[in-house]
Amino acid sequence: MAERGLAGIAAELYALPFDDFVAGRNAAAKALLAETAPTPELRARAAEVRALPKPSVGAWAVNMLAWQQPAALHGLVDLGRTMRQAQNDLDAAALRTLARERRTLLAAAVDAARAAAAQRGRKISGTVAAEVEQTLRAATADEGAAAAVGSGRLLRALAGDGVDVVDLDGAVAVPDAPPAAAAAPPAAAASTPAGSPPPAGRGKTSGAAGRSRTAGAAPVSGKPGSTTPPPTGEPRLRAVRPERPAPSPTVRKRAEAALQEAQAAAEASAEEAARTAGEREDAEGAAAALAEEVSRLRQELSRTEYELRRARKQLDHTSATAQQAGRAAAKDRRREELARQRVLRLGNTPDR
Repeated sequence: MAERGLAGIAAELYALPFDDFVAGRNAAAKALLAETAPTPELRARAAEVRALPKPSVGAWAVNMLAWQQPAALHGLVDLGRTMRQAQNDLDAAALRTLARERRTLLAAAVDAARAAAAQRGRKISGTVAAEVEQTLRAATADEGAAAAVGSGRLLRALAGDGVDVVDLDGAVAVPDAPPAAAAAPPAAAASTPAGSPPPAGRGKTSGAAGRSRTAGAAPVSGKPGSTTPPPTGEPRLRAVRPERPAPSPTVRKRAEAALQEAQAAAEASAEEAARTAGEREDAEGAAAALAEEVSRLRQELSRTEYELRRARKQLDHTSATAQQAGRAAAKDRRREELARQRVLRLGNTPDR
């Protein structure tokens, strides 16, 4: 089997259903060693594949979003850039509008992640959905977090407040791989059953050339690699310890920007709370009116039930009286018949 790049193998594995990851990882490692005499380089690649960590359920759901619904992530990433610019400009009015838009996009993205996870055979709980939302929120606050989320190889949930850089240590598998949007869609992996070797034809490369294509330019986190700049148009994940624009805003300015965002979000939330409070008052009024109607109907029902009981008693009494009258009538008819028969007998008997 020709050598396959680690980035391509990881792309296929992290697009698998959650419960199929371990079996797929083992099958991919075995496939690399299926040659009659595997080279040391292939053995090293197989060890790298075996070392790929299984993601948390929340990270897996975000990966499903990156592979299956990338447009939902693109909208959040673009919004995040705009929000960071508004924070740097301390534009409170823009932040208020953007905060409302982010809430809408986050809700839609979480719904999309639920749908993507369901398509891969797993329903995510409310706790996992909260982790997904927290991770996507961090992606709007930090450029490195956005790259990690868009990689499709996320390993754990992220958290960010917009002030400090999001901690990305150990958050991404194969951090120097291209993002999911730039990589070839892992369609074959989606149809590969658990335990089967990944398709041999996907992601094929040869030796250092394959690593150069996936690793890009400079090594990340001290990993050896080529120093050749990446080809033009070849996206590259800068997720672990991303380079921040220099000079970056001071901590105080970032804190002030975060305060502006929080104030904008608080104002938007207050408007939403006022609207929902009005709806609650309307609902309370409607509920009170319905409760009053229910009380009236219950009283009417009680009266009707009382009348029904009286009618049933009257029916019972009438039925008993009717039965007695019927028996008396039958008795009188028998007496009448006996009297008639006696008269007839006497009529046929001569007088004495």
